[in-house]
Amino acid sequence: MSVVTVQLGQCGNQVGQELFDIICSDAQEGQRKTYSAASCERFFHQTAQGDLVARALLVDMEPKVINRSMSMAAKSGRWSYGASSHFSQKQGSGNNWANGYCVHGPCHRDAVEELVRREVERCDRLAGLIAMMSVAGGTGSGVGTYVTQCLRDIYPSSFILNHLTWPYGTGEVIVQNYNSVLTLAHLYQLSDAILVHENDTVHRICSRLLNIKHISFSDVNRVIAHQLGSILQPALTADSHGAYSRNPLGIDWQVRPPADPGRSRSLTGGSFNTSLANLLILRGKDVYSAETGGIDDPALYTSWLSSKEAFSLWKSPVPFNKYEKSATLVSNSQALLRPLDDMVGKAWNMFASRAYIHQYIKFGISEEDFLDSFTSLEQVISSYSQLC
Repeated sequence: MSVVTVQLGQCGNQVGQELFDIICSDAQEGQRKTYSAASCERFFHQTAQGDLVARALLVDMEPKVINRSMSMAAKSGRWSYGASSHFSQKQGSGNNWANGYCVHGPCHRDAVEELVRREVERCDRLAGLIAMMSVAGGTGSGVGTYVTQCLRDIYPSSFILNHLTWPYGTGEVIVQNYNSVLTLAHLYQLSDAILVHENDTVHRICSRLLNIKHISFSDVNRVIAHQLGSILQPALTADSHGAYSRNPLGIDWQVRPPADPGRSRSLTGGSFNTSLANLLILRGKDVYSAETGGIDDPALYTSWLSSKEAFSLWKSPVPFNKYEKSATLVSNSQALLRPLDDMVGKAWNMFASRAYIHQYIKFGISEEDFLDSFTSLEQVISSYSQLC
């Protein structure tokens, strides 16, 4: 079961390069033939000479970041990107979502789709597609959203996961809230799952847990890639003889919608984080004796979905990325409610004052498109606010 990754924009390409580097290093750690083979089959294809080539497509409107990612991969000596797996354009899309979505995306659709098709055809069996992107900038958000729409059209039955990097709350781009609203509203209709990393949260991990004094984007990207790798690497189980067998778990977890929205009650505790579904992944030493009772506590979940249905637990005795033990939690919960509400509120205030709207209109995005996006996300906010 193979996964094709599409790296979009500066952020998507930088995180993607770090991700493949970690996955390759982890797969080749120690004498774990079954695990290594499963990992390599999922994320890489092999040349006739036995070299590992990432199952990835690199897309950006400026060649600089792509060239750097490909160079760093080649210098690792362990893996590389394919010679024909990238697409770049000298003229960038700036930070305008509309320019990426309405102009650059359609203009280069045929070239991008052809590169994706080549990667898919190299897979014996396609498990799904991962689109990696930022929600703040122009290429990652605008072109990324357009490419995701193309992937959905071409591969309607394939699992599509969008990995999104959420911008710093203090602001990176003046129109980042517009770009984020338009991106999230569209992807909500297109993706099977949206996996989000907040830059502010990852920054705190770098500072407080890793004690990094001068935090760079490379530090942030490496933490994101580590967490992604711990989710996406194969989960293998050992039998009584110590032999590993493949568990067909990967990115194909289900995002459970409300079974009966009418039973939801209003939120009574603003600080309580109610969950729709949680996935806990344990890897390494003593995983089968680990106590996980706190995570499947019914109090954490909605009243209309039992914790047995809402909580999934994966265990693998194979350690990840040289860590003796590791635990990763993927949560579909109210955790993003506050930053989402804050982002929509800031975008709405800008929209109400007509700030920068003309820059989007000139590329084909109307005021009605903005209003539709606001409505879509406000419905999401309302639904998650009422989880109880």
